[in-house]
Amino acid sequence: MIVCVAYYHLVTERRPKLSFAMLAVISLLVSISSYAQIPGMTATKKWDLNGYIQYLSTATLLDDDANALDHLILQRFNYEYRFTSQLRFNAGMRNRLLWGDSADIPGYADAIEYDFGYWDLSTNWLDDNGMIGNSQFDRLYIDWSNNNWQSQFGRFRINWAVNTLWNPNDIFNSYSIYDFDYQERAGSDAILLSRKLGFASAIDVVYNPNSDSDLDSYASRYLFNNQGWDVQVLAGKSRLDYVLGVGFAGDIKGAGVRGELSWFEPSQEEWENESLDTSLVTSLETDYRFSSIANWVGRIAVLYISDPDSVENTGQFLNFPRTARTLSFTRFTYYADFGFDISSLNRLTLSSSYYDDGSYFLGLSDAHSLSDDWQLMAVLQRFDGSSKSLFGKTPGTLIFAQLIWSF
Repeated sequence: MIVCVAYYHLVTERRPKLSFAMLAVISLLVSISSYAQIPGMTATKKWDLNGYIQYLSTATLLDDDANALDHLILQRFNYEYRFTSQLRFNAGMRNRLLWGDSADIPGYADAIEYDFGYWDLSTNWLDDNGMIGNSQFDRLYIDWSNNNWQSQFGRFRINWAVNTLWNPNDIFNSYSIYDFDYQERAGSDAILLSRKLGFASAIDVVYNPNSDSDLDSYASRYLFNNQGWDVQVLAGKSRLDYVLGVGFAGDIKGAGVRGELSWFEPSQEEWENESLDTSLVTSLETDYRFSSIANWVGRIAVLYISDPDSVENTGQFLNFPRTARTLSFTRFTYYADFGFDISSLNRLTLSSSYYDDGSYFLGLSDAHSLSDDWQLMAVLQRFDGSSKSLFGKTPGTLIFAQLIWSF
């Protein structure tokens, strides 16, 4: 890939560390409990186990630098055990084997191993001769629910997004729009308490600790439905910022319309000798599904950030984790995509984005269902722009080939 090894408070933090031995023990216990119940001997199945195995090949073709080829084999499992109808345990684990040109870069293995959560649930069990093996839990939590109440504790995904692309309201689990091969997205180490208030109405409270207490996050959200429109308001603290936000989703003459807005107010004047400023982040998007056999769907979106992120190069933007405040590096960013079915088993999607510094992205993806359990996908991503733009300084093309078997 266009590589930038991002340390971001790497290695120096002291956090609870999950060793490889602990990973192996937890995996073994999950497997044992999965097979402990003999089919036909119990009235109700208390557990579920599913996942997939993926092979991904990535070719990085840089216009002004050496090309690179990387490989990834990823095995994932999702496990759930139901103690009662109200109490359940969930675990999701990624086991990755990487090799290729990027694996030889100094510090790359440390970047792969690094865990951004409060608990360090990632470990490298192989780092030798250009091969890196890593295991990580991105889901590990207890869920309790009773009528209108729900609580979760551990590592889980907190999805406060309304939009399908850029999410200023998703202050706990933001992600890059170009990261297509991590469908589940990362989780957060947190405590959540939720109360249903009626039809499409609820209130959520979340506390998300950090090893540095200055970076603790917490927030509450109230959501409701008014005349067919879903609306949410939220308030709290996201790392170094106090946050106020609002989001909405509805329909206008058959077109889906969604929007999110968040106001970030720094909790302190500076951090690590850099001054902190207020920022308004808002995004509006719409999509329309055309009536046709080919299932034509178009989507457009715009993102505005009053105080955009300062980024040095393309690799830093693509590889650093995004936050709801740092979704882009320019004030205005525009996006459009269009997808249709070539056949009942094959779908093609064209996408593009434009940044107001002159950078642009062009994308093409072709997803083909080989059978009920097998899928093949080819993805092409082009990053380019004017000579003074961020992408234009290091233009390049990424080509991905992905094969997935689900179980």
